[in-house]
Amino acid sequence: MTRLFNAPAAFADEALEGFVAAHRRWVRPVSGGVVRSAPAPRGQVAVVIGGGSGHYPAFSGLVGPGLAHGAAVGNVFASPSARQIRTVAEQAHTGGGVLLMFGNYAGDVLHFGQAAEQLNAAGIETRCVSVTDDISSADRADQDKRRGIAGDLPVFKAAAAAAGQGRDLDGVVAAARHANARTRSFGIAFSGCTLPGADHPLFTVAEGRMAVGLGIHGEPGIGEREVPSADGAAELLVSSLLAELPEGVTDPRGERAAVVLNGLGTVKYEELFVVYRRVAQLLAEAGVEVVDPEVGELVTSFDMAGVSLTLCWLDEELEPLWTAGADTPAYRKGEVTAPAPATGSAEEIRTDEPEAAVPAATEASRTAAATVVAALRAIKDTVDTHAEELGRIDAVAGDGDHGIGMRRGSEAAHAAAVRAAEAGAGAGTAVGAAADAWADRAGGTSGALWGVLLHAVGAALGDTEAPTAGTVADGVSEASAAVRRLGGAEVGDKTMVDVLVPFADTLAGAVAGGAALTAAWDRAATAADDAAKATAGLVPRIGRARPHVERSLGTPDAGAHSLALIVRAVHGVLATH
Repeated sequence: MTRLFNAPAAFADEALEGFVAAHRRWVRPVSGGVVRSAPAPRGQVAVVIGGGSGHYPAFSGLVGPGLAHGAAVGNVFASPSARQIRTVAEQAHTGGGVLLMFGNYAGDVLHFGQAAEQLNAAGIETRCVSVTDDISSADRADQDKRRGIAGDLPVFKAAAAAAGQGRDLDGVVAAARHANARTRSFGIAFSGCTLPGADHPLFTVAEGRMAVGLGIHGEPGIGEREVPSADGAAELLVSSLLAELPEGVTDPRGERAAVVLNGLGTVKYEELFVVYRRVAQLLAEAGVEVVDPEVGELVTSFDMAGVSLTLCWLDEELEPLWTAGADTPAYRKGEVTAPAPATGSAEEIRTDEPEAAVPAATEASRTAAATVVAALRAIKDTVDTHAEELGRIDAVAGDGDHGIGMRRGSEAAHAAAVRAAEAGAGAGTAVGAAADAWADRAGGTSGALWGVLLHAVGAALGDTEAPTAGTVADGVSEASAAVRRLGGAEVGDKTMVDVLVPFADTLAGAVAGGAALTAAWDRAATAADDAAKATAGLVPRIGRARPHVERSLGTPDAGAHSLALIVRAVHGVLATH
């Protein structure tokens, strides 16, 4: 378990701070992550990787000459926010454009996609490539739905080496996509990981059993079987990967492959070597020639006891990219000429946007902003009370981080609204400030969706008029539509949308029927609670829990449940304001 921590919500920030202090030869801190301590040559494509904390050496440990130019680092098992990603990319960029790379998870897709849009709008040409190497997470026909696990390393490496060769952005993107198409991974685990502050792992398996086909966020496997010997584990890993060859490889005999045997957190190096001994034998028997194998902890999941095997099938283009030199805090290969670190202060380079001037607001709207602050305080308190419960629900078929993320987001949102109100902001500006803060601090899918939700409500409230029941209902209806547009979920997918839609529809119907806001909200909150409970009978059709449909039956969706709790808490504020 994770034993050494201070406040669980501060774990990711403090870990990054300590990492930077230990590795200033390679990295310097920027708001949201790290970049190389010495900038890359002018005009070189910047490869910026990223994801949640808890996977070291991914992602910050892979920044340096020959590998990433920067890494955006999110909360525990949660995507960094779009602002964090954009900030890291701006600092890593040297004029050749930016390639954003990440594992194929909903929160990462949302935030990196938003960051790319913002960077392109600012004149920095930016592309995205997500890694989809895990064969257990979707069928071959749905490879674009697969998640990224330890295959991150060879795919990131191919892109970075291509950038180092001087290829333009199109060429670097092509190399990354080619490497991803030829990379496959499969993993097993004997126990789940324990998040900072938690007193139990995210999943357990019975004595003598192991989970098969798992991710890197503490998710349970897609199945279980008896624990084999080390040789038996090697045989399972190799046979699973040889059963699905990438397009262009019809027979493994005579092929060359990069091989990564990855420890997920607590499997000792000696154990990995015992397993790799048999992996090497099996690949040789299959006629595969191994090129520069890597055995060790490369993409971890806190203290998960497990291993994964990755094969990247090399060709004339990919092999020199895999064997090229690299020099980072956690990954070194061959020789690479590194420029001298930049001189000057080693303090963090902050690139946060300056505080914008508060738009003019009427007295009526400033009064409404006080209600906004009270509502956000109630949301924060409700989330804090239920954070552990939300984490337990999320851990049934997900990564267990929902409580931590919601706590970080709601605390930041409340604090931002307080600052805005104290500066004289109206209701719309106060809610907008809360939206930005929630998305930035929470990260992950829920952070992005709550940011969009609150922005929609804030836009409807505005800063000039006293909010009416109609404007509030309109804002919630637009929030419902905006969340569905961004996240791609619909009712029945087992997400927060299953609560947001009936809540918005019930609120709009009650207001249209002449009900006052408090009474209408009460009716809608009841509908939300009923809808949240009903998600227990659904199976996830999108998102991180999708590969674990059976496990999630009987348990409500964490995002749906938290939304129902929140709207009920807000009703209490409306009743007293």
